[in-house]
Amino acid sequence: MTDDDKRTLRPASTSELEETLSFALRFAGKKRVHTADDVMARVTAERLVQHLEKSGYVLMKRPSSAVPSTSGHRHPNSD
Repeated sequence: MTDDDKRTLRPASTSELEETLSFALRFAGKKRVHTADDVMARVTAERLVQHLEKSGYVLMKRPSSAVPSTSGHRHPNSD
C-alpha cells in the first residue's frame, strides 16, 4: 500500500460492512453458494458488524474506482 493509498482511506460505514459480509456469505467469487440464503447471510453479517464495532475494530475503505470496460470498442456516446 502506497502513501497515496493511505491518505485516501476512510472508515467503512456499517452498511458497507454488512453488504460486503453478506455478499461473501452468499457468493464464492461470482458463483452463488447455496449454503446460506439471503436472510441468513444478512442477519449473520449484521451480527458480525455489531461484534466488530463493540470490539473496537475500525475497517478502512479505499475510494470506489471506476468500473473497467470489458470492451475494446469506443462507447457510442463518448467523445
